Amino acid sequence: MNATELVQAYYAAFNAGDMSSFLDLLTDDVVHDINQGERQVGKAAFAAFMEKMNRCYRERLEDIVIMQNADGSRAAAEFTVHGQYLADDEGLPPAQGQTYVLPAGAFFELRDGKVARISNYYNLNDWIAQVS
Repeated sequence: MNATELVQAYYAAFNAGDMSSFLDLLTDDVVHDINQGERQVGKAAFAAFMEKMNRCYRERLEDIVIMQNADGSRAAAEFTVHGQYLADDEGLPPAQGQTYVLPAGAFFELRDGKVARISNYYNLNDWIAQVS
C-alpha cells in the first residue's frame, strides 16, 4: 500500500467509525500533534483521544485530497469536516447538538506501511463561532 492508499484507508476507517481498523493503521509509537494542543505519543494515548472525540463529536470527512512525497514517507491531506457537537468538551462552549462545517488539513509521517505521526490543523476560532 502506498502513502496515498494508506491515508485513504485511514480516513475510510474514520468515516466508517471502525476504530479497530483505524487504530491498526498506526505504529505503536505514533506521534499525534493535536490542533492547538499538546503532542501525545503512543497508540494508547491516541485511542483515548479518539474515545473522547467520539463521545463529544460525530464527524464525517468529505472532499478529501491527499498528496504524498516521492518516496512515500510523508503525506498531507486537505478535507472538509462535517460535524455535530454532541457532548461538552472541556474548555469549549456547551454542546447542544450544533452542526458545523470546517476546512481542515493533516500532515502524516509514514513508516513500515503505518502512520507514525499525524498533525491535524483547523481554525479553532471558526469552529467556536459556528457552535456558539
